[in-house]
Amino acid sequence: MHDVSLLLQRWGGWAASENSGVNYSSVAAGFRGLLIHPLKRNLNCNDSDGLILDGCISRLKRFNPTYHQLIVTHYLYRVSIRAIARRRRLADGTVRKELQAAEGFIAGVLSGMDITLECESESMA
Repeated sequence: MHDVSLLLQRWGGWAASENSGVNYSSVAAGFRGLLIHPLKRNLNCNDSDGLILDGCISRLKRFNPTYHQLIVTHYLYRVSIRAIARRRRLADGTVRKELQAAEGFIAGVLSGMDITLECESESMA
């Protein structure tokens, strides 16, 4: 069973690093005034795991672009669920449910791949 939240936190740290080779905008769409300067992230994953997770997140974008934007905003740009809900004028419970659905999609894609990521085995040890 994958701990998708932890994996996505590690992916966010990896994607935000200078040398990941993945280009995301430095400001999330619609959140210009809410973002703080990037903090050092303790959680990170290696390049192979990061690329696998990035592929899963790309599949999510094809399935549901709103869920993709939610994952990127929350895990890469580290915007809180409450701030996202305020910005979208939704209840934070609604945003939380959407985030769970997006995480479930990513967990399903990872399960379908039937692989164990290296960063998962590190966190188990």
